Amino acid sequence: MSLLYNLKSGDLATISGINTATAEQSLYQRLMALGFRVGKKIKVMRKASFNGPLQVRIGSTDIILRESEAKLIQISH
Repeated sequence: MSLLYNLKSGDLATISGINTATAEQSLYQRLMALGFRVGKKIKVMRKASFNGPLQVRIGSTDIILRESEAKLIQISH
């Protein structure tokens, strides 16, 4: 299983799931509302150093995620 957080800047992947076992319901709903759905393409635009946030793009929308949030999103290449 690969996680979104493990990707590097410029990497492109497909969302394969969201770990709902550890995600709070409100966070899960927020991610869904932002477009994080199984089968969607996601690109890492920037990744900050020292466990900083990630800037990702889904479609034409850029979203900033915390490390803890990015570690909940499962991806496939």
